[in-house]
Amino acid sequence: MRLRVEFTTEPFDLDEAPAHALVAREVVEAAELDAVDVGPFGNTVEGGADAVLTAVDALLRKTLESGATRISLQVNVIGEGAE
Repeated sequence: MRLRVEFTTEPFDLDEAPAHALVAREVVEAAELDAVDVGPFGNTVEGGADAVLTAVDALLRKTLESGATRISLQVNVIGEGAE
C-alpha cells in the first residue's frame, strides 16, 4: 500500500522557522520515502506504508519534543505497491 501524508506543525513563526519545523524537515528528509515536499505552510510525503508510518511516528515524537503544540496531519491511501 502507498500512502500520502500532508502535515503541519504549530505554532507558526513567520520570521524564523521554529525548532519543531526544522526537526520535522530533518525527519522526513532522512526517511526512506519516495517523495518529500516541504513548504512554509504545509508538507507532503509519499511512500510505502511501512516507511510512511515509521516516519510519521518519528515526526510526532520528535516535533513534540522540540516544542510543537499542535500537529495536523492527513493520511491518504494513493495506491497499492511494494512495501
